[in-house]
Amino acid sequence: MRTWSRFRGTRDGQVLRGSRVELRPLVEGDFAEWQAVRRANRDWLTPWEPSPSSSQPDVVEDRVAFAARCGARDRERQMDAGYGFGVFAEGRLVGEMNLSGVQRGPFQSGHVGYWIDYRYAGQEYTPEALVVVLDYAFETLGLHRVQISIIPRNQASRRVVEKLGIRDEGIALRYLEINGRREDHVRYAITSEEWQERGPELVAGWMS
Repeated sequence: MRTWSRFRGTRDGQVLRGSRVELRPLVEGDFAEWQAVRRANRDWLTPWEPSPSSSQPDVVEDRVAFAARCGARDRERQMDAGYGFGVFAEGRLVGEMNLSGVQRGPFQSGHVGYWIDYRYAGQEYTPEALVVVLDYAFETLGLHRVQISIIPRNQASRRVVEKLGIRDEGIALRYLEINGRREDHVRYAITSEEWQERGPELVAGWMS
């Protein structure tokens, strides 16, 4: 692998840094700040997220449920199945960036999902954080492919991947349940071969 990665840390306690953002796993102590951000963004985020389970506590309102969520993310990291991060900028939590569904064997792949506080949208924190996670996925985890799936009408999320020139692979019909209905998704993807070609440019442009 090449040596332009700016990742610092270990798989068990990652802190990933760009030029303006820091990514780290959320912990129970983040609950009050995370809750305040999620409450403020309820209307902004609800149209783009799966419906919460009616049989489970509301993770936004229940500290124990949030702690369990953090614990589940810790176990995913330990099992090399997923890597979840809070995104911090200007000394505040501004969103999340998650690399989930990591598959090894012949796949060597994962899926990235993200959200940003509407008060920080359009300030290019999200594309920077995405480059940080791609750098980690390819240079540290050794994945071959990363996919980002976005509802076609979610123009704000699509602008993030389009700014980075990530390849559009087409529409997956009725791909996920989102806010109570099955939604088509545009599948964007980047492979390690593409990263080897474009990684230095992306890192220089977004992480330096």
